[in-house]
Amino acid sequence: MATRPIKIPGPDHPITITAQPGRIVVKVAGRTLADTRAALTLREADYPPVYYIPRTDVDMSMLTRTKHVTYCPYKGKSNYYSVPSGGDRSLNAVWSYEDPHDAVSQIKEHVAFYADRVDSIELHDS
Repeated sequence: MATRPIKIPGPDHPITITAQPGRIVVKVAGRTLADTRAALTLREADYPPVYYIPRTDVDMSMLTRTKHVTYCPYKGKSNYYSVPSGGDRSLNAVWSYEDPHDAVSQIKEHVAFYADRVDSIELHDS
């Protein structure tokens, strides 16, 4: 098996992770899938920000792990989950870096959601 490249964030490809103020609620099929005041916001290069929610604030019983896996040289291997109650639209809707590279180690034990594969990702000020 070939060794996968590991890249370190820097001026050419910056990555920042900060605490997200306020509350985030994720809903699928009329049910609350995640509700947290402890989300992290990951900003990477020119990509839109991604909210990483602690697994402890996610109803993991609503998720089914899939065989889909991707690799990012900056973050590592990502595993995926579907939300069966969301139907076909919610296939591989959730991802998690279970053993992220050191540069982004804060996102360990967190999951993120594709906004177009869930009903809503709501940001609240309080």
